[in-house]
Amino acid sequence: MLATHGFHATMTARPGLGDEVVALLLAAPSLPHPDCVVFLVGRSAGNPDVVHVTEGWTSPEAHAAFFATEPAQALVARLQPLLDGESQYSDEVPVGGKATF
Repeated sequence: MLATHGFHATMTARPGLGDEVVALLLAAPSLPHPDCVVFLVGRSAGNPDVVHVTEGWTSPEAHAAFFATEPAQALVARLQPLLDGESQYSDEVPVGGKATF
């Protein structure tokens, strides 16, 4: 499947809560979803409370439909109190690359 819709998000955890944010994201309900073809979580090398997420979806509609589900909304509700300020989002469409863990 190809990703035709995606975004990059940068969020800052409240001091000392970066590990908890990362753990929640790595257990995100979107990971096993067939329309989510890219889901990468990273951290700032200089500030472990700054967390980056890159997602790629088969379509904007698939992402919107998933985001409206109870599991997705529950994840957002669990993340919000851990974050300091507003997350920054930019749209992107994954075009290729590699991720090996």
